[in-house]
Amino acid sequence: YSQQRLWFLDQLDLGSFTYNLASAYRLKGELNVAALEQSFNEILRRHEVLRTVFQSEDGNPAQVVLPTLAITIPILDLRATVSGEDQWAEVHRMFRKEAQRPFDLAAGPLLRITLLQLAEHEYVLLRAMHHIVYDGWSEGVLFHELAEIYGALSSGKPSPLADLPVQYADYAVWQRQWLLGERLESQLSYWKKHLDNIATLQLPTDRPRRAIQTSRGARHHFALSHALSAELRELSAQHGVTLFMTLLAAFQTLLHRYSGQTDIAIGSPVAGRSRREFENLIGFFLNTLVLRLDLSGNPTFAETIRRVREVCLGALSHQELPFEKLVEELHPDRNLGHNPLFQVSFAFQNTPRFSPQLAAIKVEELTVETGIARFDLHLFMEEMDGHLKGYCDYDANLFHAETIEGLLGHFRILLEGIVADPEQRISALPLLTDLERHQLLIERNDTETDFTKDQCVHELFEAQVEKTPDV
Repeated sequence: YSQQRLWFLDQLDLGSFTYNLASAYRLKGELNVAALEQSFNEILRRHEVLRTVFQSEDGNPAQVVLPTLAITIPILDLRATVSGEDQWAEVHRMFRKEAQRPFDLAAGPLLRITLLQLAEHEYVLLRAMHHIVYDGWSEGVLFHELAEIYGALSSGKPSPLADLPVQYADYAVWQRQWLLGERLESQLSYWKKHLDNIATLQLPTDRPRRAIQTSRGARHHFALSHALSAELRELSAQHGVTLFMTLLAAFQTLLHRYSGQTDIAIGSPVAGRSRREFENLIGFFLNTLVLRLDLSGNPTFAETIRRVREVCLGALSHQELPFEKLVEELHPDRNLGHNPLFQVSFAFQNTPRFSPQLAAIKVEELTVETGIARFDLHLFMEEMDGHLKGYCDYDANLFHAETIEGLLGHFRILLEGIVADPEQRISALPLLTDLERHQLLIERNDTETDFTKDQCVHELFEAQVEKTPDV
């Protein structure tokens, strides 16, 4: 179902790069480029989904698994052209260019690997894939296999990995067979009731929304202090909720304060790998849950957490229904200017990230930006080394960078107010920085001025008219 939606969106906007997934890794050491290329091609052989193309049959998508497919890894040598800081600026430029280069779903391949050589034993590996065959969980699978296979091939040994017992196509068949009859009705019944008459979030924007949504995005990073992070963990434990639920409740409270709306729905991803046999597969398993929160009645934040807990538990117990099937059944008003059902998403990661390794090679994931936004706002948070940090991807056609910086500043102050007193009503929770509070209460209220006392108001008005007659 998820692949079907991405294929449809690709047909609507041929040449789009909205659903490209890209990452970059710094490799330091004596790299065996031939073994690296052979390793990626062995992964393509193992995983049919990476050899899959999507062709149209009577207007519908059909998966065609190519019997063989091999990629070559181009090496772009930057040593002779750029150096120092200019070299890294060029890496970032080339990464964004590669991330935004469209894929041809009908022809493939849907995986591109490029090496940028910075020094004799230093490279940057650029990886770009289409979301239709890949998701975040797949990144760990890919690099686990790459480490095993490269380690063997670079030593002149064969791949140690046994062939996979199941393929992504088996999952696609299972999903359609499983989601029938009473199971389908039970899932649909819950979501139809939960999302009945859902409101469209109307955040104030810096620019008017375009008739057709584009994917031009930007990213702003932020971090919370160790102390605030610890207080949020403690608050979550006291109220019997996960840290995800607390952060979600705070984020939805922030959206409520920005929009003035009490019906706040956001999207949140789940892995979608409910069966053990799918855990070691590369593919697009990710599902999206619509988490709708009712903030009517100006509840306390403690009550807000309780409401969020109920929403999350209900959604997770009905997570097997694909988001695409839900949209198909609900028939929301389709508008090319925004996503159906939600315009803002939130993701939280509290498990250690997979650390990619290659034999005798030091591997470091780089912080790079694709310049792609799929939603108005996407807030990502993770817990690392005892504190919370994250980033906000945003639609650069709607928001200025300083607006997002201000929003994240308000989010931090809101969180500080929440841990200080969770029994406050959400309308009373603080948002403003000290500078903003001074501007509002002092500077903008400093309206005192000297007026002559020998003239009436109408005479002052006449004098102003004579001074500026055309205004």
